[in-house]
Parts: sequence; structure tokens; C-alpha cells
Amino acid sequence: MSVVFSVRSKRGGARLEHWQEEVFRTFVPLRITLPKDEPFSGRISTDPLGPLQATTVDCDRGRVDRTPQLIARDSSDFVYVGLQRSGHAHVEQDGRSAELNPDAVALYDTTRPYTLRFPHRFRMQVLLVPRARLPQSEGELQRVTATALHQDDGLGQVILPFLRGLADHAPALAATAGNALAANAVDLVGALLAERLGRDTQDTPGGGLALLLRIKAFIDRHLADPDLSLASIAREHRISVRYLHKLFENESTTAARWIQRRRLDACRSELSRRSPVTPTVAAVARRWGFADAAHFSRAFRAAYGTSPSQWRAGSEG
Repeated sequence: MSVVFSVRSKRGGARLEHWQEEVFRTFVPLRITLPKDEPFSGRISTDPLGPLQATTVDCDRGRVDRTPQLIARDSSDFVYVGLQRSGHAHVEQDGRSAELNPDAVALYDTTRPYTLRFPHRFRMQVLLVPRARLPQSEGELQRVTATALHQDDGLGQVILPFLRGLADHAPALAATAGNALAANAVDLVGALLAERLGRDTQDTPGGGLALLLRIKAFIDRHLADPDLSLASIAREHRISVRYLHKLFENESTTAARWIQRRRLDACRSELSRRSPVTPTVAAVARRWGFADAAHFSRAFRAAYGTSPSQWRAGSEG
């Protein structure tokens, strides 16, 4: 369950010392500058997730500085993963600056000065990662702070949705699941940093998980291809079929069963939709890679306890 703090101040109201105190408690000592003579509202929600902390800040415009003086008074050693969800942010650290549009991400390190500027109301999710959990050295981290990461950048296409999903669902996660997912998130951040540094991600703890997420995304994009096979997946990702099987070992399934279940889910979703033109069950099965209608019906019943035709009839009712 989230710990939530919110504040609202009218125009010309008292300075928001209690807001700054809450920001201190949630993050690290920071200097907060708010526009004078403007109303202000802000909300912070925080969830512990194993080794991480997931915090969402939703507030009006302002500026945040981590100054050398504040660092001297506080030895907190975190890497912050800032996920911009709405509004815009300007991040400065280590002689670089990055402009963050919605869904962009940037990292910044609490052991060195940084500045965050928010020109308008914004919402940012921040994952607080203990520095010691990441495999990169301090010098390596200094090369990647305050650089914008986007979902279409390399591993970003599979890792950033994972991190956003973790932050979104943090309030509802049970402790055991939260701990496991947080450990995965730390490994994935390490893999993402390794890629940005030009290193082989397979050498990082999160390399295998990042590859698995990439393979799952590839499978979802090619579900309708009847020629999708373990051999073609392995070839596309330059691995052996044996290693592909190994990647799915911790998923409590096999790669082939994963593909079949994703195809069944796609068929079930299509059969649930109402449409002026209703394709036959066999046509839906073929569209999602099932060449044998009888095999599809048996697999559908085994997965959902009903036949495809009965499922469609129930959805239409």
C-alpha cells in the first residue's frame, strides 16, 4: 500500500516548508524552488519494493537542485531512474543535459550535483536504486547520467515498459512478488546501462532477462506468422534453440507452450469482439497461426474450459 502525502497552497500562501520536508524524507536533501505568488498543489506516493523504492510525484512546476553543500551533509548513494509520464523535465548532471518528454527516461546520481527543472505541471515516476546494486563503476555511471532514454532505443523497447509497469502496479503488489520484480528491475537497469556503455549485455545479471523480454516481444509481433518456430526465433536472436529453451526454464513453461498460449489469447480476444462481419472460428484460428482447426479447438478447450464457439456465443450474449 502506498504512503501518500499531498499539499495545496493558495496564491500568496505561506511557503511550503512541509512540502520540502516531505521531499527530503522521500528522496534526499534537495533545494526546491517554486514560482512566487502562484498557487501550488503536489502529491507524492511511495511504495517500497524489496531493494527499491518506487515513488510518483505529481505537482506543479518548479525546480529541484542537489547541491554540493547538501551532498556534504548527506551520504545517500542512489541512482534514480526518472520515468517521465506527463509534462516535461530538464535534467542536468555531469556536464550534460537532457530534455524528457512523456515516456522518456533519464538517470541521475545522488552522490553528485544535479538539477531538475519542470516548466509545467508534471508527473514523474522515480525508481530509487541503491548504487551498490548496479554492476557499473562510478566512472561508468558518470558517462550515462542526464541522457534521455527512449522506448525505441535498443533494449529500451522491452525494458522501459517493464519499469513503467512495475511503477504503475507497485501499490497492488504483494511483498513477495514486489521483491522478485524489483530484483529483476535492478538487473534490467544494469543491462540497459551496459548497452548504453557499448558493453555486451550478456555479461550482466539482467542480460538473460532482457533477451527473454525481447524474444517475447518478437513472438507477439509474429504470432500471425504460421512459419514462426523455435528455430526461426533462435536464428533471429543469434542463439541456439537449446539456449532458447534455457531462457524459458524460469517461466514455468516452454517456449513452444508460450507461443501457443499467446496465440490462444489472441484468438480468444478476437472471438470476444463484436463485429459487423463475423469471421468463422477456423478463420480466426488460421489468422493467428493455427493451421489445424481441430487442434486449435482442443487447445482452446484445454486452456479455457470451453470451446471457441461456446466462448463466442457467451461473449455475444
